[in-house]
Amino acid sequence: MTHNTVGNTARVLGAGLRALLVLTLVCGLLYPLAVTGIAQALFPGKANGSEIRDASGQVVGSSLIGLRYDLPPEKGGAAPAPDLRWFQPRPSHGLGTNSVNTQYSLLLSGATNRSGDNEELIRWVREARAAVMRDNSTASYRVDPGGIPADAVTSSGSGLDPHISPAYAKLQIHRVAEKNGLDVEEVEDLVADHTAGRVLGFLGEPRVNVLELNTALRNLTRSR
Repeated sequence: MTHNTVGNTARVLGAGLRALLVLTLVCGLLYPLAVTGIAQALFPGKANGSEIRDASGQVVGSSLIGLRYDLPPEKGGAAPAPDLRWFQPRPSHGLGTNSVNTQYSLLLSGATNRSGDNEELIRWVREARAAVMRDNSTASYRVDPGGIPADAVTSSGSGLDPHISPAYAKLQIHRVAEKNGLDVEEVEDLVADHTAGRVLGFLGEPRVNVLELNTALRNLTRSR
């Protein structure tokens, strides 16, 4: 009786170990290799993080994650001012602040969770609206307060949206042209070239990827 029990236990353990080895090989090695190989063959750009490269081939970021374009932070811990040579993304309010990665002021992705009548949200919108009018008005162009799009003064649901609306991109054209010594028409063409339409013609809204646009702007200014 004892020998039968030991033998049964040994067979069960042996079968379990064999199943463990087979599943480890299939699920832990073969399946990941197959998925990785298919992704690299069919969607290499997306499989590698949707990287964006400049004219020299250097990776400057991902088209999926928003980046800020700020001046170096001043002494005393004051928030860095936006670098007005570049197109600016949406505001980046979210679930937490970031003291490590100065490329974006978020540590945790998420919405602000403020209601429409929240005093802090109202203050953020008013401050952003004033900044948009101040920063984007030039000697030959004045921002129309009634024409400021919503994405210029509010953050996205994730707080990391890499896109802005064509309206917000167009609002920044005169300032970007002036700061970089470019013709307004050149910058308008740049925005038009980097404006993506609706997916399949009806899903979503037209959009402009800020990192892609600024990378093209950098390539244009460096070629001068």
